[in-house]
Amino acid sequence: MRLIGFESNGERHIGRVEDGRVHDLGEIGAFYASGGQVADTGQVFDRAELTEAPCVPVTSRVFCVGVNYLDHAAESKSMVNMDLPEHPVVFGRWAQSLNVHDAVVPLPPNEPGLDFEAELAVIIKDEVWLADQDTALDHVLGYSAFNDLSARTKQRHTPQFTLGKNPDESGPLGPELVTADELPRGAEGLRIMTRVNGEVMQDANTSLLIHSIPKIIEYITDTVTLLPGDVIASGTPGGVGAARPPPVFCGEGDVVEVEIEQIGVLRNTFRAR
Repeated sequence: MRLIGFESNGERHIGRVEDGRVHDLGEIGAFYASGGQVADTGQVFDRAELTEAPCVPVTSRVFCVGVNYLDHAAESKSMVNMDLPEHPVVFGRWAQSLNVHDAVVPLPPNEPGLDFEAELAVIIKDEVWLADQDTALDHVLGYSAFNDLSARTKQRHTPQFTLGKNPDESGPLGPELVTADELPRGAEGLRIMTRVNGEVMQDANTSLLIHSIPKIIEYITDTVTLLPGDVIASGTPGGVGAARPPPVFCGEGDVVEVEIEQIGVLRNTFRAR
């Protein structure tokens, strides 16, 4: 099943996508509170006519994992002298920074542009505390593509890079949430790519994660209880813009595409703010 979020009468709803039509499954908080149980309202909309919204509740937390592919670890060492992490490097995004497929991303005025980071996003189905790796994937509703767009100037000002990872509307998630039953277990073995104006910048495979999805869930949940609709962004492969000679950042009018095999293409453009 493929799902999107959308606005309906001032509320965020979630719907099942089929042949360009969206079958309304009701208010998004109620959907996640039920563990993602389908309760079709009977309303059907043309997707093109909807105002899309992130496919998770506004109360969701976004747990981002840094330096989780070996090739990105190597370029991180050269950029910021960061060693290969023994444990998952987890930092937070606010749900208010999330954006959607085909949306325009505003550019912060004091940045040369935003850097791209293709990531596999994991969406949590139910409340989970003290997970173990053998059963962690049972708590996953599905997967999506994520672009962890980063303001590198702000990120490098201090050792704490929260601001650099939370520019307004800088976290596109989409194009759809694909439920776990439609993908390989743990979404392993899927090609993941980034293209900027059609040029391939990142090209890897989700099987190359240093810390697997089950390990990340286990690591988080002995400290923080994951809740329905929480998002785990599992890390980006090598090839980010800041590590390139010369650096490549997304600016006015650029088009960036994050593509994950069997999930789809997440596309966004940029404008000066």
